[in-house]
This record gives sequence, structure tokens and C-alpha cells, in this order.
Amino acid sequence: MMRRRSLLLAVPSLLAARSGAAQAWPTRSISWIVPFPPGGITDTSARLVAQGLGTQLGQPVVVENRPGAGGSIGTEAAARAAPDGYTILYGTQGTLATNPVLYKGTRYDPLRDFVPLHGLTQTPLLLLCHPGRPFRDLGALIALAKQRPGELTFATSGVGTGTHMAAELFQGEAGVRLTHVPYQGSAPALNDLVAGRVDIMFDYLVATRGHIEGDRLRPLATTGPARLPVLPEVPSIAEAGLPGAVTDSWSAIIAPAAIPAPVAARLTAGLAAAMAEPRVVQALAAGGSTPLMLSGAPLQEFVGREIIRWRGVVERSGAAAG
Repeated sequence: MMRRRSLLLAVPSLLAARSGAAQAWPTRSISWIVPFPPGGITDTSARLVAQGLGTQLGQPVVVENRPGAGGSIGTEAAARAAPDGYTILYGTQGTLATNPVLYKGTRYDPLRDFVPLHGLTQTPLLLLCHPGRPFRDLGALIALAKQRPGELTFATSGVGTGTHMAAELFQGEAGVRLTHVPYQGSAPALNDLVAGRVDIMFDYLVATRGHIEGDRLRPLATTGPARLPVLPEVPSIAEAGLPGAVTDSWSAIIAPAAIPAPVAARLTAGLAAAMAEPRVVQALAAGGSTPLMLSGAPLQEFVGREIIRWRGVVERSGAAAG
């Protein structure tokens, strides 16, 4: 009886200790895994938001690039990390919705192993080519691709990335067959596109604007539902005749699934505040992105729908990775 009474008396103390620990969190820096190389849109967006998140939490948020396998290597590392709030992950359409289908050896489940905290960005892509190519608009590109099936090449920043999936969606809607040339990141792919070694690429404004303004790349269309305000002369892919190829690449901040609820709540609140900062909104807009202001159940539902959509794209395309 005395032992049972002692245990009952100890329960409030244990709960108070746990509550105090959650309130004290964080007591050290937080690692934000970005599963892609430095310099691309994921890295740029993460570093933009990390500063504000660190201010909100009172501790540094350190961006850690862990590229490889279309983002799967860094994502797997995050899935195995301690669920204590000191490791968060930059999740993308590729790592969460397509990699588990593309990569047969994927060792994480996007819904079981992670909990979504807050949306990050929604970003249309641009379809680009070298200015020396004979096609000057989307219709001419499609016509040439149909005349020469498999001869034209498209570069991507990696298998399963948003740049890859946009190209697969385009091929399916346009009824053409191109040859995929994957790279380890956007920068080397763009270098070869600028050099004329590949024919086309889908990529983001933030990574390509300098090349466009320098007339080193020609934009043929944007994949968003409307024209980009900063490139009003470039038609949307729907205007150009392929409404089924409209897509935005998206990203979200997620954490290992067993993260304590109070810690997840603090992270989510900090992210919402950081994402709403005018400097963040303005910088994202300059790069062609808009904040994805979803969290909790709505974000979970959004990710679930995207998994279904992009699984279908991958299966229809026949794309596969290791």
C-alpha cells in the first residue's frame, strides 16, 4: 500500500518535470538537415528561414547539407535521428512523394516516420533551353521531340527531384519521349544546359534568373497556373496548351515522428512566425515562390494527396532509380 501511494504521489512530479523540460527546450542548437547540395533552391530557402527560426527559439538553427540519392540519404538520416526536436528536415515533393516509389531500397516511410510541422514553399518551375536551340516556344519543342523521339535530352538536379518530376509530367501530357540526364544538384545541371550539352531543363527562377537576364538561357514556359509577375512575357504551360502539366514544387519542414507534442508545437509556432516575416516573404517572391502556410492535420492531408498524385506520375512514366 505504501509503495502504491508513493508511486501515485510521484506521478505529478514526473509530469511537472516533463513539462518543465519541454518549456526549457531548446537548450542548444538545432540541426536542420537539407538533403540536397548547397546553392540550390532548397539550401537557399532553408538558410533564409533558419535565421528567423533561430531568433524565435533563442538558439541557432544550423543548416546541414546531406545530399545523395535524390534526397533520400539525408531524409533517412533524419528518420533515424533522436526525436527530441534537435533535428528537423527539409522535406520536399521528391523526398516525400516520389522517392519511396522511385527508389526500391528506400528505408523510410514518409507518413509513418515523420510528423509535418509547417509548410515552407510552393514554387512553379521554368522550362528552359539554350538560346541556340532551334525551338523558340513550347509548341516547336514538342513538334521536334515528336519528330526525333528519344534524341532530345533533359537535365535534372537528380532522380526524384521536383525538376525530374516536372519533366516526367510534361512528357506524359505532351506525348513525347526525351532522354533523362540526372545530375547531383541544380548547379552542375545548369552549367551543362548553359554550355549546350543538354537540350532542356525544368528549374526554378531563383537558380536561373541570372542566366535568363544574361541571355544564356531561354524560358519557354512556367509550370505554375499563371505567369510569373517577374517574367510576364513567359507563358504558363497551360496557356501554351498543356493544362495537365501545371504543377508547383513544394516543400515542408518535418521532424521524426516521436517528437514530443510540446516541442513540435514550439517548432511549429516558431516556423509560422519566421515564415511570416516580410523579408522572408519578399525574398521568396523574388525567387518565384510563395509561402506554404499549412501545418498540422491540413499539412498532413496535403502531403497524403501529393503522395497519391506523384505515385501515379512515376508509375505511368516508368521512371525508376536504384
